[in-house]
Amino acid sequence: MAKRIFLLDGSAIAYRSHFAFGANPLTTKAGMDTSACYGFAQSLFRIRDQEKPDYMAVVFDSPEPTFRHKAYPEYKATREKMPEELQLQLPIIQDMVEAMRIPFIKQAGLEADDIIGTLAYQAQKDGLEVYMVTGDKDFMQLLKPHIYIYSLKKKSDLDILNESAPEKKWGVSVEHVTDLLALMGDSSDNIPGVPGIGEKTAVKLIQQFGNLDQIYKSIEKVTPDRIKQKLIDHREQAYLCKDLVTIETNADLPISHDELQVRPIEVERLKNIFQNLEFFSLVEKIKGDPHTDFTPSKEDTKRNYQLITTHKDLDTLIKDLTNAQTFSVDTETTGLDPISSSLLGISFSTKKSQASYISLAHADFSPKELWSKLKPILEDKNKKKGGQNIKYDRHILLNEGIRLSGIDFDTMIASYLLDPNNRQHGIDNLARTHLGMEKISTESLIGKGAKQISMAQVDIAQLAEYACEDADVAYQLHQKLDPKIKNENLEHVYRDIEIPLIEVLGDMERNGIMLDVEHLKKQSKELSKKVQTLEKKIYELAGRNFNIKSPKQLGPILFEELKIQEACNVKRVKKTKTGYATDHETLENYIEHPIVAHILEYRNLTKLISTYIDALPTLINPKTKKIHTSFNQTIAATGRLSSSDPNLQNIPIRTDEGKRIRQAFVPSEKGWKLISADYSQIELRLLAHMSSDPTLIEMFTKGQDVHAQTAAKMFATSIHDVTPLQRSRAKTINFGIIYGMGPQRLARENEISIDEAKAFIQNYFEAFSEVQTYFDRTLEEGKRDGFVQTLTGRKRSVDLSSTNPRLLAFAQRIAINTPLQGSAADLIKIAMIEIHKELQASNYQTRMLLQVHDELVFESPSDECERVTQMIKEKMSSAMKLKVPLIVDIGVGENWANAH
Repeated sequence: MAKRIFLLDGSAIAYRSHFAFGANPLTTKAGMDTSACYGFAQSLFRIRDQEKPDYMAVVFDSPEPTFRHKAYPEYKATREKMPEELQLQLPIIQDMVEAMRIPFIKQAGLEADDIIGTLAYQAQKDGLEVYMVTGDKDFMQLLKPHIYIYSLKKKSDLDILNESAPEKKWGVSVEHVTDLLALMGDSSDNIPGVPGIGEKTAVKLIQQFGNLDQIYKSIEKVTPDRIKQKLIDHREQAYLCKDLVTIETNADLPISHDELQVRPIEVERLKNIFQNLEFFSLVEKIKGDPHTDFTPSKEDTKRNYQLITTHKDLDTLIKDLTNAQTFSVDTETTGLDPISSSLLGISFSTKKSQASYISLAHADFSPKELWSKLKPILEDKNKKKGGQNIKYDRHILLNEGIRLSGIDFDTMIASYLLDPNNRQHGIDNLARTHLGMEKISTESLIGKGAKQISMAQVDIAQLAEYACEDADVAYQLHQKLDPKIKNENLEHVYRDIEIPLIEVLGDMERNGIMLDVEHLKKQSKELSKKVQTLEKKIYELAGRNFNIKSPKQLGPILFEELKIQEACNVKRVKKTKTGYATDHETLENYIEHPIVAHILEYRNLTKLISTYIDALPTLINPKTKKIHTSFNQTIAATGRLSSSDPNLQNIPIRTDEGKRIRQAFVPSEKGWKLISADYSQIELRLLAHMSSDPTLIEMFTKGQDVHAQTAAKMFATSIHDVTPLQRSRAKTINFGIIYGMGPQRLARENEISIDEAKAFIQNYFEAFSEVQTYFDRTLEEGKRDGFVQTLTGRKRSVDLSSTNPRLLAFAQRIAINTPLQGSAADLIKIAMIEIHKELQASNYQTRMLLQVHDELVFESPSDECERVTQMIKEKMSSAMKLKVPLIVDIGVGENWANAH
């Protein structure tokens, strides 16, 4: 059997790994992005362990110009700069590759493609099977017998492409790939190709005539005339593009393929790298044989999992739960929506590696008999219990008439508090990170996509093991994470804020909110007419109809046909991998052109229609006739709550159309009203408290207009002479200071020079000198401790020792903002808990429905509104004792907009 060599396109794998986590990157506790490192390591292990290659190398591009840059200076000129977060990981990736004893190759003047092409052809000539690990289509030109493209995909998926791949993809043979690429160009590398010739036309020309030489020999036969003329006019460019896309296969390399043998890993070196990156599951992986996957110890694999089916077994479990100091609980259901899903079974764990699962469909006892025995334990507030994302299980049990009480832990929340910069708090990741174990995946049971089945269809033995493992892992995670919560002095935030909040949020989600669907239908019709009018104007200005929502169609019209860059005096047109950049921020630079203003308005209206006006009615629960959002405690690193499915925190409130959407949110019962209670300028009040600035404290204590007073001090004028413009600028600075706004952004938002912006900021800190002192102190303590914290002790790691100026500036903004925004989040959470207690204790009919940043929304019977608004105001204004008064603005109305 022929030996095999794997040549990895390092840049492609790094990019793929970095973006694979999307908006939820892997980070260390200090906030460093490690997504690319983790994905790269997994790819290396996967190839080493699964494919067991004889030879292997990782190849990267060199930063120096290549022969392509010399031939065509604009080569890759429009490519977006590598994200800084990824750039910082490249040296670590190199260190990691070298620790795995895999040759790391980079050569000045050559791209990774050329190195791989040369090594591939050498190895093939010497009888090796060659696998080029990449997703780049350019490599198809290298395919031949015994040379393949190995394209990594998710998990076990992969594509191995042979020399027939170009024929399947385009309908052309391997020897014509470079001709095809030369004709159609490559926008990601800024290779122009022949203008006006796209993929379809290029394929047609090659199928009809052959390679580039043959096309030009038969140029008079090319039709239509428009294409023929473009080929004639750009002949030299076509051949230049062919040179640019052709991968070198005979480069002068200082290394040959026979020097790329796979060698044993340097275990200690690699372990240190993984520990620094906080890849604890990978540390476990390399504890044993470096060539094999990590296998848990015998102790870890001794599991006592039981499917409860008889009365006797149930009684034994009840006795076990009664005697346990604490236990974990987990439910298995038919779906993910807690309001509409049905319960399949419930699992418990009272000891490590022990768990029991009760399946409602496979038990000798009835559900009524089951709940008569379990209900007293589950509803006992003195019996400590918890789980992973226990709010979901609480919902499911409420569907069965059981109000889960005595919630003492939630491992998802504990993980989040210990590492709020990380977004990966799912049970699979926590098991991998803290227990060094790979859980049974949900996908392995029910599949995915069109072939996905329900949990109800899973074999009972498999489901029982899965359910028991969930409960067992949650119990073990609690034992691991609880001491860490204590060691980090996070018990107050955990026990007194986040855990009690589970019940509050659960009840709010269950209450839901009613929608006036007819109101939204009317708004949808009106806005749709406006959209149609805008479409006509855009088509008129463009000179033809096209798909306005398609960047591929929009870009050429704006920048090639209308040439808006010339009209707006913009010298450099921004491009992405797929063509011209047409995002909102880019188009803002061309706002002077009438078509751009119409396009942005068109986008704004179509987004309102698709995201809210037409979408919200489809999310109404058919059982309750309400919308039930989910409130998330473990997303925002500052401690703020977020909402999803739908996200009701992003409904625009500054525009008239956004306010009209809020008019559709109404009380669920006749004779009821909506109440909106909103903290006034809460973060500025917290700034006054935390900085102890006497001027700010005086302003808030006397109830003065803080923005007008700030303007008077900044502009050295009387409060009576402050102009609206001065007050507006002072307001921008007041709120911008909290978010670490610098002079560039202040200048941009106020349309002033950077020097003026610098002067404004300097005047601000002279007027409020203790604010600057507080910021300096916060940064000093953050650098010393490695974290900043809120008034309640909530922590967030920050790296204030970074030598990278941009990363340091980012860390400084986080360090300044987190204590303020996080304290505001803690404040409203404490208020919610206290209001929830009082609503229950005093038997109010009023229900808490929504939390949106600093605002709470309730529904209440009209005759209860006056009394309950007083209670809400009192609880919110006394949730924390500050050096300045907490002011709460409360409104009552027929809908959310009127109440706000």
